[in-house]
Amino acid sequence: MQLNDWLKWVFRAVTTSRLRSTLTALGIAIGIAAVVLLTSIGEGIRVYLLESFSQFGTHLIAVTPSKVSTHGVGSLLKSVRPLSLEDSQALSRLRHVKQVVPIAQGTGKVEAGKFARNTEVLGVGHQAAEAWRFRVALGRFLPPDDPTKARAYAVLGHKLRKELFGTRNPLGQFIRVGGMRHRVIGVMESKGQLLGFDLDDVVYIPTSRALELFNKEGLMEIDVVFSPAITSKKMAQKITHLLKQLHGREDFTLFTQEDMLETLDKILTVIKFAIAALGGISLVVGGVGVLTIMTTSMRERTPEIGLLCALGTTQREILILFLGEAIFLALLGGVMGLLIVFLVFIVLQLAAPNLPLTFYPTYLLLSLLLSCGVGLLAGIAPARMAARQNPIEALRAE
Repeated sequence: MQLNDWLKWVFRAVTTSRLRSTLTALGIAIGIAAVVLLTSIGEGIRVYLLESFSQFGTHLIAVTPSKVSTHGVGSLLKSVRPLSLEDSQALSRLRHVKQVVPIAQGTGKVEAGKFARNTEVLGVGHQAAEAWRFRVALGRFLPPDDPTKARAYAVLGHKLRKELFGTRNPLGQFIRVGGMRHRVIGVMESKGQLLGFDLDDVVYIPTSRALELFNKEGLMEIDVVFSPAITSKKMAQKITHLLKQLHGREDFTLFTQEDMLETLDKILTVIKFAIAALGGISLVVGGVGVLTIMTTSMRERTPEIGLLCALGTTQREILILFLGEAIFLALLGGVMGLLIVFLVFIVLQLAAPNLPLTFYPTYLLLSLLLSCGVGLLAGIAPARMAARQNPIEALRAE
């Protein structure tokens, strides 16, 4: 059988029952659209979160108090020396260290005149904005005062400034943070949210002031930003060696930004494929629809199969004919699915422009190949049944 004859036969077989073929292809289309959309949303979320974490830079090590241990409950009951401002000063003197940010965090009431709200209070060092790559929109960030005797200055987040001062200039104004009086010297640029934490609804004050405000003895964390001239592994070793000398033992934990990004990437990738697998259920249903229709079509065209055999068509050629019909139906469904994806994408961009969606041309090509694969698998059984028909019995079915 020539290629031209094969194409004509497949096209005629699909277009003879247009409604049935369209509904069958629609089942595949819905499955393909679900897989592509869910995968794109999952990939978009993965890229968004990785970019959000990467905005702090990859050459960053976070030091937290207490050592992560699996030696039983007894180890948790031992006294742990908290991280101190002296620790952060010692870390800043290490070679290759660019910025060190001692952090103390809590929630407090911020008041400005008759306006007040409860918000996050971040006690940080003067290098925090540079270390975290934050920009000041108005005024300046905290000055390099003595870490233990810093002046009562405050820098407002973008949203907090609007809530407390509206369109008025807050620079030079006094606010009360947890009852303590601070002068506003700056306003940060908008940064949005990160894992549910609103970076714009926050007030930055010196670390020593935050420790006094929250009556804390130690820091929540120390962020160390280092030069690209040294690897994170070697930098972590230097930090560990110094802090063990200061504390007498390893009662702290290090988290490198590279490790955190790698772990986060692995988790999000698994979640993405898990979501895509859920969408694949509808694709399986579409494949069952192709199998059902092809089986019905084979039985309806039994006399036709007998005639083809009488004219000298081999079993292999009949097998290829029916497989071609199944693949054509599935490919048609794949194209319809991509059209659905594009329409949904346009609607989502208009309705929810901030929804993270990431489309790759490779995904679209793979979706078409996937639809062909589903058609091939669903069409094997009916095609084999058609190829094994007895020619005489098939002609008698007329």
